[in-house]
Amino acid sequence: MGTSDVWPGQPEEAGQLDAGVAPGLAPDGAPSSVSSVSGASSASGDVARSAPDDTAPTRRRATAPRSGHRIAEQPGFVLHTYPYRETSLIIDVFTRMHGRLALVAKGAKRPHSALRGVLQTFQPLALSWTGKSEMRTLTRAEWVGGMRPLAGDALLCGFYVNELLVRFCAREDPHTALFDHYLLTLTRLAHDEPAVQVLRSFERVLLRETGYAMSLDRTVARQNVVAGRSYVFDPERGVCDVEMLESDAHALRGPVIAGQTLLDMERDDYSRAQTVAQSKTLMRFLLNTYLGGAPLATRQILIDLQNL
Repeated sequence: MGTSDVWPGQPEEAGQLDAGVAPGLAPDGAPSSVSSVSGASSASGDVARSAPDDTAPTRRRATAPRSGHRIAEQPGFVLHTYPYRETSLIIDVFTRMHGRLALVAKGAKRPHSALRGVLQTFQPLALSWTGKSEMRTLTRAEWVGGMRPLAGDALLCGFYVNELLVRFCAREDPHTALFDHYLLTLTRLAHDEPAVQVLRSFERVLLRETGYAMSLDRTVARQNVVAGRSYVFDPERGVCDVEMLESDAHALRGPVIAGQTLLDMERDDYSRAQTVAQSKTLMRFLLNTYLGGAPLATRQILIDLQNL
């Protein structure tokens, strides 16, 4: 499923944005109704909680569009929400053209707010907002539809993917390719594709689009990776042949990975059991390294419940 399949005939942007940073977190539930609302926004809010650290790893940063105060009907998803003042929420959204944003949903916590059935995680939305300060104001939200809701294990995986986006993507740093793959990931999860394969694929695209990923089929010495050999992936350099690093204990701090696994991952092929197991170990190591050892809450839940 492509972006144009969910958001056909996307309108032109009504303006552009200044950069700003605002915190946000707390997962929402799955959608229950179709509606369109102007003037304020909300999420399910039932499990909203305090916002954890929102600092993304420092790496490549794209330049966000600037100036202008109004944006109309942009494709986006709700990642997280948390309470703001007495009757409002701040929603952390991921949009295709503007990246991650913090939008104020005024009055969203009021008992009869109509937006509770609109702003839901894992469902495509058309979002409009105004402002150029640290937090914009949501002016309209329309549920686009066209996607199955996530449930069970797929829902847990969805929250894990959302947390990765919050942790790796800086505010107003557009990643259109990553947005499109996020949409594909939700579609695959909703259709019960193997979660391990879907998550490894998303993790690789996430690292590539945020400036971390390196080729898995070539070594740092510019040699082709050989299926029958063993390698270590250095987070700062790339693939290193184990035999060339045996005298350097520090260089061997990462997991030893079979060449076949690296080649399979480069092709996005997780049909081999060894590739499934070793890719999980490698990606866990890389994510932990790039996040400076900061734990992922949803990853731990997945490990405990599913051993992903």
